[in-house]
Amino acid sequence: MVAIGAIALTACASQREEGGASEASDVDSTFIFGASADVSSLDPAFASDGETFRVARQIFEGLVGVEPGTADPAPLLAESWEQSDDGLEYTFALKEGVTFHDGTEFNAEAVCFNFDRQNSFTGVAASQSMAYYWGVIMRGFEESGTSIYGGCEATSPTEAVITLTEPFAGFIPSLSLPAFSIQSPTALEEYNADDIGGTEDAPILSEYAEAHPTGTGPFVFDSRSPGESTTVTAYEDYWGEQGQVQEVIFQVIGDTTARRQALESGSIDGFDLAAPADLGALEEAGFTLVNREPFNVLYLAMNQAQPALADIRVRQALAHAIDKEQLISQVLPEGTEVASQFMPPVVIGWNEDVTTYEYDPEAAQALLAEAGYDEANPLTITFNYPVNVSRPYMPNPEQIFTNLSSQLEAVGITLNPVSAEWGDYLDQMQGGTDHGIHLLGWTGDYNDPDNFVGTFFGLPTNEWGFDNPELFSALTEARGLATEEEQSAAYMAVNEQIMEFLPGIPLAHPVPTLAFDARVTSYPASPVQDEVYNLITLSE
Repeated sequence: MVAIGAIALTACASQREEGGASEASDVDSTFIFGASADVSSLDPAFASDGETFRVARQIFEGLVGVEPGTADPAPLLAESWEQSDDGLEYTFALKEGVTFHDGTEFNAEAVCFNFDRQNSFTGVAASQSMAYYWGVIMRGFEESGTSIYGGCEATSPTEAVITLTEPFAGFIPSLSLPAFSIQSPTALEEYNADDIGGTEDAPILSEYAEAHPTGTGPFVFDSRSPGESTTVTAYEDYWGEQGQVQEVIFQVIGDTTARRQALESGSIDGFDLAAPADLGALEEAGFTLVNREPFNVLYLAMNQAQPALADIRVRQALAHAIDKEQLISQVLPEGTEVASQFMPPVVIGWNEDVTTYEYDPEAAQALLAEAGYDEANPLTITFNYPVNVSRPYMPNPEQIFTNLSSQLEAVGITLNPVSAEWGDYLDQMQGGTDHGIHLLGWTGDYNDPDNFVGTFFGLPTNEWGFDNPELFSALTEARGLATEEEQSAAYMAVNEQIMEFLPGIPLAHPVPTLAFDARVTSYPASPVQDEVYNLITLSE
């Protein structure tokens, strides 16, 4: 494996240290990052993708953050919290002296406004392509009657009490998601944040989500050129450490080769998701490489809304047709591990004994024949994949698509390839049912099994296209268990249930690599990408 360069990984006591602005420095305080895609929304409540969250983490903060270098929860805007014995009530003691970027005060009323706001979403705003995380984690919205959010009370300016209607062991870790960021109520109302138009698969964002995001984070939104760049600048009244970086430009460079060339030419300071084939040359040229822990999973989803894919024999055939080892050795980074289930081994509930589907082309052909498909009547399915984007779990989607296509075609399957740019691709997979097998994946947001299998399979969704009440019930029961021991046993059983049902094929846990100019001497690498750029250290 390419060695990790000698870059210091931030290891401070908390994600954002208090202490005001750093001393003046002669370094160039503008940090330019090569983003693989544009933001999908400047309102994090209406986002679920990593590139949007990368920008959101600079502007916004939530009640809960994560311990540096881990996926474990840590205090942020909430200095502490207490949970009731029945697991239904959470009392948050809030940080004082914090202001939103518009100068208004952060307090308990602002916290409750934000939680009440998301629970009250209706129509397109409440669709899977928009308020994805609230719908998945809270199990719905007020209008649907399925939400587990019971309400929020501001018992004092510095204390907010949030109530759930049923226990959820992952509630505190889930609050570290940017989707649960606390935003300025004044700005949300002034710029009509909830005015979402269009349709579920083609939503139209509000004025707020286009140009007026207002949080409490170390950086203030400055400007955005759609499809090109987003710029943020240091917030003078930030409650924590301001750091060396005073301006961040997220330059959209969709092509991996173009990002590498931009780093080599000095036009950017760093980028994420370096192509596996480029790592040796980058290291030899003196650039610094940083590997993240692979807290992710790449998968091939099978949409059971398509009749052929609703047949378990067809899904099993596809699983037997794929040689995961070949995929990894040919197109994924060195160090990537084969995935046997829809979560990495470090998450509780991972089950080493789940049902697996070994590479066996003959078995695949036999299953297809049993399902009624042969040379005279071949299985024809759509294969959707994204283009001009890299994700931590999917650094090179076009190459992955090509590799898997050749394997599936080798057993007699006819493929109809359909590609799309990243933003449109997500809307199509999550907002509609017109797709077949497709490449997607997940980088864990916090260390809880519900963040993986619960997010994927806890409710009926357009992406997977199935209704399995038994699986939904098992996941609902598991997410409400109080102890790690109980959760571990329950999720081990759930993982076996999932792999027998086989809604998709877990493929790999790729190793994501970042590359930086030598002037970047410290970068706060995080397995869940909770990387805030006021903590970057630059040399002269």
